[in-house]
Amino acid sequence: MADRPGSDQVTTLDTPIRLDYHFSAGAAATPYLRGLAEGKFVGQRCPVCRKVYIPPRGSCPTDGVATEGAEVLADKGTVTTYCVVNVPFAGQSIEIPYICAQVLLDGADISFMSLIQEIPADQVRMGLRVEAVWVPPEERGPTLASVEYFRPNGEPDADYDSYKAYL
Repeated sequence: MADRPGSDQVTTLDTPIRLDYHFSAGAAATPYLRGLAEGKFVGQRCPVCRKVYIPPRGSCPTDGVATEGAEVLADKGTVTTYCVVNVPFAGQSIEIPYICAQVLLDGADISFMSLIQEIPADQVRMGLRVEAVWVPPEERGPTLASVEYFRPNGEPDADYDSYKAYL
């Protein structure tokens, strides 16, 4: 290769590169993911403060100790907060407006994000009692995509005091 200006010096080279990853869920997440494939929510409990975490983290962030056991939780819960989404985006598969909410499962001590459907956006509210709508068993896998969305379950709204600590 020549060093002179105007020479045929190579300045870039395109090379295909591939990285293969093998993910291992670990001891805490494996029962949770297997539970989703079976149509159930599985968390873990802190032996000190007794809080139930879902998805499990393997340790309690407050007490710094390993969480234990496999706590099977109900597939119903309470909307603690929510957002009405009205902004379209590329590749969107959900009709707007749609509801993205934090759902606190009965028996859990932390909420997680999910879609709320089968209710008009202007009727969603904090305290709304909801239930999971699972994909058909043959379509389930070790993924949160096994839960299609949550919908109102007809129960009276939860009292604010029952979920205010989870906002």
